[in-house]
Amino acid sequence: MAKKAGELKLGEPPKALVAALCTLLRPLVRLLLAHGITLPVLTGLLKSLYVEVAEREFPLPGKPQTDSRISLLTGVHRKDVRRLRRESPAAEEMPASVAVGAQLVARWVGEQKYLDEAGSPRALPIRAAQGDGVSFEQLVRTVARQDLRPRVVLDELLRLGVVEVDDDNRVRLNAEAFIPEKGFDEKAFYFGRNLRDHMAAGVHNLLGGAPPLFERSVSYHRLSGASVKELNELAGRLGMQALTAVNREAMAMKDRDLKVPGKKQRINFGVYFYVGDDDSESREHAGED
Repeated sequence: MAKKAGELKLGEPPKALVAALCTLLRPLVRLLLAHGITLPVLTGLLKSLYVEVAEREFPLPGKPQTDSRISLLTGVHRKDVRRLRRESPAAEEMPASVAVGAQLVARWVGEQKYLDEAGSPRALPIRAAQGDGVSFEQLVRTVARQDLRPRVVLDELLRLGVVEVDDDNRVRLNAEAFIPEKGFDEKAFYFGRNLRDHMAAGVHNLLGGAPPLFERSVSYHRLSGASVKELNELAGRLGMQALTAVNREAMAMKDRDLKVPGKKQRINFGVYFYVGDDDSESREHAGED
């Protein structure tokens, strides 16, 4: 039976959960070490997050959330709890280029007038000439504030590898542009947001949330390099088809739901493909597989 928020469960944590934590934290520790984020720095961040989550997610009905109870829940010293509760939690900062770029890409791949006969994003002239009047400048005006010049947006998207300008002076969308190829701040934002939501879906399911959220993967060992290359290309094609289809439906629903009263919700749908060394044979020899 899943533990409800507010219930304090004593004793050792489940061994399966500890093993899962070690598995998912290893690549994160690799990233932290690569950028000089030491254990003391991470410990400080975790203290703050433990206090924040305990205060928000584990209240007792009808009772105030006290420093003592949060200290008991988290293991953080009461003195630190008192200090951290007075501090404002760190806000998720979205780079300005992400806000405009994400809306622009979503509209470019989601609206029929920006697509060619095959359903792919059209190469857009920078400025409208004759014909239907569709251009990169016109697209920018649909998603950006009026004082933001289209040329500034174009230069930023070029820097991030989201678009390119061809020999005919048309702007072409990178087929993989749901996440920028360049720009550390922009990639770090998507890294945090996407892995947070993926993990949140798994946590929802582990805690018995209803209805369960969709979270599936396909995993195989003992594959050759040629097979992995072929599967990577297949996953890329099918993954982009899925992302594009969900994006188009969500955009249409969002426009419709703006007129619907009531509390609004958000969704995040993602696709990933990972390749790593196969250690199944070594585990098999050790009697672990």
